[in-house]
Amino acid sequence: MTKAELIDAIALSTGDLNKAAIGQVLDTLAKVAGEALARGEDVPLPGIGKLEVRERAARTGRNPKTGEALEIAAHKAVGFKPSGTLKGAVNA
Repeated sequence: MTKAELIDAIALSTGDLNKAAIGQVLDTLAKVAGEALARGEDVPLPGIGKLEVRERAARTGRNPKTGEALEIAAHKAVGFKPSGTLKGAVNA
């Protein structure tokens, strides 16, 4: 599903919101979520799940082309934990 398809689906489902407003809400949600994650905060998405910052430890990796070992530094990554509702919808 593309962003445009998501906007169309939301507009069709709500009936009273225009597509420009829905697009603005999605853009603002992405901005606010990114800012919260940058501060190390979890971002709850009711009925969908939770975005969270996860720590990744340093490790040794390999260049797939040459096989050469290289160090991958410790870093933070964004993780998603789905809600029970979402899991149920997927497995229905």
